[in-house]
Amino acid sequence: MNEHDERGTTMTGVEPGRLDDQQLMKELETIHRTRHDTLLYGSNDALRAHNERMAQLEGEYLRRNPRRFVSPGRTREGARERAAVCDGAEGRQTPVGKWGQGATATEPGPDRSPGT
Repeated sequence: MNEHDERGTTMTGVEPGRLDDQQLMKELETIHRTRHDTLLYGSNDALRAHNERMAQLEGEYLRRNPRRFVSPGRTREGARERAAVCDGAEGRQTPVGKWGQGATATEPGPDRSPGT
């Protein structure tokens, strides 16, 4: 097995542990920016390589930053609080999806008229 061969696939890019913090952030920004196109248009092999590389980079970031700031709004509790404020009452349910609670693309929602 050569130095670039891990788990049977050839690793592309520098091993994440060898990147300095600035390089790691640049790699993460690049891989996240290219994610959508890889998912939509990449081959299965390209998507598999992208998944593996993203997991390696994100794992290294988390290893280096175990106490990173977590925004309260990005937690389940924060989302529930935000929903309660948007609803105006804690017991009321938040509309689901684009057309509101229980509405579908063929049913009118609160801001849709039939046939639109």
